[in-house]
Amino acid sequence: MTETITADAARRAALAAQGFCDPTPSGPVTRRHLQRVLDRVRLLQLDSVNVAVRAHYMPVFSRLGGYDRALLDEAAWSHSARRPRMLVEYWAHEASLLPVADWPLLQSKAKRPGWWRHYAVLVEGNPGLVDDVLAAVKELGPVGAGELEAVLGGSSRPRPPGATWWERSDVKRVCEYLFGTGALTTGTRRHFQRLYDLPERVLPPEVLAAGPADPEQAARTLVVRSASALGVATEPELRDYYRLGPDTTRRAVAELLDSGALEPVTVRGWARPAYRLPGARIPRRVTGRALLCPFDPLVWERERTERIFGFRYRIEIYVPEPKREYGYYVFPFLLDGRLVARVDLKADRAAGVLRVPGAFAEPGVDVPRVTAELAGALRDMADWLQLDAVLPGGRGDLAAPLAALLR
Repeated sequence: MTETITADAARRAALAAQGFCDPTPSGPVTRRHLQRVLDRVRLLQLDSVNVAVRAHYMPVFSRLGGYDRALLDEAAWSHSARRPRMLVEYWAHEASLLPVADWPLLQSKAKRPGWWRHYAVLVEGNPGLVDDVLAAVKELGPVGAGELEAVLGGSSRPRPPGATWWERSDVKRVCEYLFGTGALTTGTRRHFQRLYDLPERVLPPEVLAAGPADPEQAARTLVVRSASALGVATEPELRDYYRLGPDTTRRAVAELLDSGALEPVTVRGWARPAYRLPGARIPRRVTGRALLCPFDPLVWERERTERIFGFRYRIEIYVPEPKREYGYYVFPFLLDGRLVARVDLKADRAAGVLRVPGAFAEPGVDVPRVTAELAGALRDMADWLQLDAVLPGGRGDLAAPLAALLR
């Protein structure tokens, strides 16, 4: 029999799966706490936008509170016998940090071919350049694309002066192709610039020795990972978490249902069938508050966010400023299991303030309570970012009451 649950129960299951029902640390955040978050969310999406804080740092803060960002840097980009590397960069949902043990799963053919496949023509037509890049990385790595261009000199078409970010040199295109295929990975980062290195100098020997996983087995494992992170999800949502191929995911879901590793569930009001892991937690209530960055896995799939929370959310970075509805880099505000507001945020590091150009309440919320909780969450974020104050702007119905509380 397929169990039927309410949409409200599905929402609470999603929040529990993402770690929003776990207790926050009573003392300093440690690697053990970070591991707990990773066990929930499975991966942290990377993004270059730094207007407030880089995307991979924020989901950890949203679930644990203030922590030293060096903890995550060390877990992702350094290694020692006492504190081994926990994470590696690869294309998962998008460019992401994921547990090193998942490398063979993502190297399998379970995933859809990424955008780097468009560089295959360049790679196939310039095998000498590929060999030169790999040899230079072996000698110099970890190394950035700019330094490789300087070293390789005339063996590649350089990036033209004044070119946009997307107008990449041949060396950068080859590096990204090799990164996408797993022949290179990120050794470390310098000012968020990716420094390429060979996987054998980054990953544990046992992970490398495993080789790419069998695609069908990898798909099943990744679908189980997705189901664990999502709580209750449709097949397209299970597929999207790691950007798997549709046919591969449908086969994996069918096989997991047959084996009992996944179970069907009907969610009232959902048009599509849904699935969950047997014994998936559905808490009776969810409490607490959190600011969510645009790339938090709770909200990165916008249609799911709208269906579960009744919260229509679009990122407006590429929208001309006069046409933006809410702002450039808007954070949803989660309070007691519901998305009750959204705030446009900017960390003005020179002035030492967290700017809030816009603050907007969702329809029907308790505005005084939401304002008070949002003010506290903004102060917490400012403290974490080592900013001295929160400075509200004038846009949105929460701007004035927020300014009064933060004055």
